[in-house]
This record gives sequence, C-alpha cells and structure tokens, in this order.
Amino acid sequence: MSSCLLKNGTIVNENVIFKGGIYIEDEVIVDVYDYSCGDSPEKEKNYSSRADQVIDLCRLYVAPGIIDTHVHFREPGATEKATIASESAAAALGGVTSYFDMPNNKPAVTNTALLDDKFLTASHDSVVNYSFYLGATDDNLDEIVKLDPHSVCGVKVFLGASTGNMLLDDPAAIDHLFHKSPVPIVAHCEDNVVIQENLRKAQERFGEDIPFTKHSEIRSREACIKSTDFAIKFALKNNTRLHIAHISTAEEVEMLKEAHLKSNRITGEACVGYLYFEENDSAKYGPLIKCNPSIKSYEDRKAIRKGVRKGIISTISTDHAPHLLSEKNSPYLQSPSGSPYVQFGFLMMLELVRQRVFKLETIVDRMSHSPAKCFNIEKRGYLRPGYYADLVVFDMKRKSTPEIAYKCGWSPLTSFNSSVIHTMSNGRFVVYNGKLTGIRSAKKLTFFE
Repeated sequence: MSSCLLKNGTIVNENVIFKGGIYIEDEVIVDVYDYSCGDSPEKEKNYSSRADQVIDLCRLYVAPGIIDTHVHFREPGATEKATIASESAAAALGGVTSYFDMPNNKPAVTNTALLDDKFLTASHDSVVNYSFYLGATDDNLDEIVKLDPHSVCGVKVFLGASTGNMLLDDPAAIDHLFHKSPVPIVAHCEDNVVIQENLRKAQERFGEDIPFTKHSEIRSREACIKSTDFAIKFALKNNTRLHIAHISTAEEVEMLKEAHLKSNRITGEACVGYLYFEENDSAKYGPLIKCNPSIKSYEDRKAIRKGVRKGIISTISTDHAPHLLSEKNSPYLQSPSGSPYVQFGFLMMLELVRQRVFKLETIVDRMSHSPAKCFNIEKRGYLRPGYYADLVVFDMKRKSTPEIAYKCGWSPLTSFNSSVIHTMSNGRFVVYNGKLTGIRSAKKLTFFE
C-alpha cells in the first residue's frame, strides 16, 4: 500500500475554497481537512507520520481532476492525427483525469464489437480514465438497447448533420431511440437542410474561395436552433435523458432554460472554444478555430457564459478534435472542422477566471463536479473520502508556454497565465512538476443508475 499527503494546499471543492490537506492511500482519498478546523494540526501530524510521500503545495491550488465528456481522439481510422495514447497524455498534462471519446471514427463506432475494441485499446494505452460513446444511426437501435448503463457513458446522436453514416434523420427511429436508450443521449444539433442551402448561397457568391469569416453564416444559428428545438421536443415526449452538446447560440440557452422547467433530465454543454472565442476572432485565427457548430457572435458568447454562471448549462468540455495543420490550412471547403483543446482547455478557463468572467469555484464545478453528476460517474469528480484520488494541482500565478503534446503538433493558443503542476489519477502521479511521469493510471469508468 502506498500513501501520500498533500499539505498546505488551497483546496477548491464543492463551491468552497479553503486552506487544507488531502491524505491518500492507494487509489482512494482518505481525508480532506480544513486548516480552520481545530483538529487539523493533529490530523496532519498523524498523516505525515504515515505517508510514504509528503508534498508541501505552498500556494498551489488543488481541485478534482477535470472530466472531459467530449473528445475526439481519432483512433481507430485517423491515427496520423491522434491516438488514444497521445491524446490521453495531452489530457493528463492539462489536468484531465477522465474523458469520454466520441464514435465518429473510421469505421464509425456504431456496434458493440467496435466499441469493445476501443475499450481494449484504452486498457493498454490510455494514461487516464476513459469511457466511449456508441454512435446512433437510423438502424442500430438493437445495438443501443443492449448497452450496459454501468459501463458505457452514452449514445452520440447527430441530429440532421451528417457525420459518416451517423446521420439520424428518420423521425420514427429518433422517437424509438429517445424512448428506448438505456444510457444518456448526447446530441449534436444542426439542421443539414439549412446548412446546405446556406452553403449553396455562399458558393454562388464566392465560388470555391469562401472566406473563413463566413463559417458562422453557413453553419448558422438557424440550423442550431431548429435542431435543438427538435431534440428537446422528442426528449420531453419520451422523458429522455438528453445532454445537448456544444451549445453555440443565445436562443439555445433560453430553450434549455425553458426545458429545465419541464424536465430535470435535459442538460447542456458549453465547450471552451465557444466560451473563449467569438466569430470576429475568425479574422485572426481563420481555419484554426473553424468548428461545427460554428463559433457565433459576441452576444451569443455572452449568453453562453451567463448560462454557465447561472447553471443553465451544466458542463464545460473541450470538443477536442485534432486535424493535421496541413489540412486545416487548406481552402475553406477542404479545411476540416475541429480544433485541439484537451491539453489547454482548463488553462483557457483559468484565463477567464483571471478576467473575472467566472469564479474559480464555478469552473471547477462545471468541469469536474457537474460532469460526474450529469453522467452518474461512480466515485469521481469530487474531493471526498472514499472517492478515487483524481486531482489537479495548479498555479494561478505561474505563466506557462507548455510544449504541445498533441500528435497533430499545433494549438490555437499556446501561452497562458496559469500552469498545471501535477495531475493524479487513481492515486498516482501521471504528471509531476509539469512533466509526464510515464505512468499510466487508467480505469474504465463506471456509472450508477
């Protein structure tokens, strides 16, 4: 049995910040104690004598490890861009201790045999904890109903926006899925008919030389609003556990707010790109921040940020989606959508804390506590006795320009005013003093109903 004491930390947990210590044995947190309590000196003396390792955190902050419920690690099928090994290492460097990977691979993961293959790969290669979505199609309901809700995080649905063979546009199939799914449904909401008409108009105007600044007009707010309204109506009809991915408009925030009045089973996600950037940034970053749905207006960003602060939007994820830089720098029609964020997503949110957009407690809640709560992850997402020792230690005052760990080798942002110092997964340091330790400490996530 190994043991570790983290003392003199500034602990951010369950919407409070306090000075204290954390004592860990093997994989599990034994105690989290507050220095303002009278028995803390005795506790710390006892734990110091028992611990194999005592780390004085001094002025460093410590929080539950980040749970990123929306990543694309590209394996199988596009391993020239990313692998489970490379991107889970990058995730660890960014304070992420658990992730949910999406199914739009090559081939798309729409059956349990392919899903089992991904779990097997992760069991050998992942640095931190993992789960995987199954992709929904018009004809794989038989595969979905067989899913074990204790071991699979959810089903990913592309409603009206085609990704490989995962376009779900048959209302009868959607109704059956929303009624029968034993696991949460995570929906990408964009209406493909609207998008194709917008694209046709753009091509008439610009030919093949469409400016990247027009992306938000092509992947328009109308496309998102129409599809999200459709998803919410089906979810309310069927009492579905629905999580709406990467909300990008003010209207969707309001729709989610209204849905909350009717069902506590409908939640939503903000992704770091939509919280950090707005559409005018396309003039500077061009293809580097091209994503689907598109990043929209300053007012939309303002509304999404407010939705996060108010708790209307429950979780913050990255939608980490790496592509080769040579692909991204192609003309608009050939440039794929998606950007790599998993290593720097937490640091991006700490930048917004410094700018007083968010409180630190809010960011920790939306990136750690709320993902665990929304998806019923067992014994993770909080610093509590009996929970797995997944945590991130960070410095709010140490500037950093981290080496990019993504296999694709690039990032829209590279310099930050904060630093991730240590990342612990299941009681073992996978990152120490900002460097990978070479340790893989990953478990398949489990869920309770």
